[in-house]
Amino acid sequence: MKKLVLFLVAGFFASAVSAQTKAQLVAKISTPTVQCDMCKTKIESYLKRYDGVLTVNVNVKRKETTVKYLTDRTNEEVIKAAIANAGYDAAEITANPEAYKALPKCCKKPEDSGIKKQ
Repeated sequence: MKKLVLFLVAGFFASAVSAQTKAQLVAKISTPTVQCDMCKTKIESYLKRYDGVLTVNVNVKRKETTVKYLTDRTNEEVIKAAIANAGYDAAEITANPEAYKALPKCCKKPEDSGIKKQ
């Protein structure tokens, strides 16, 4: 009888813990204006401050940002807007012009900075 009660109590706690698991999604967002490791660092550190963002990884070569986030706290459109507010294009959202102006020369598009990437 004690084993049955113990089993039921353990089952109750296990179901309570699993019910608290939040829904997570992974978004792969095109970031075509990412140029260098400084861009990578800026976007990653900026997005990590957002509530609900769990992980961020910017792939400079693929010009793609992968974000894992909690769906009850944020969504992909908010994340894209955050990238744009940091000064970078995010999929169909263009960079905030004032934030883009404030970027270091190496983070600007080659046609704007005069630096030709090879």
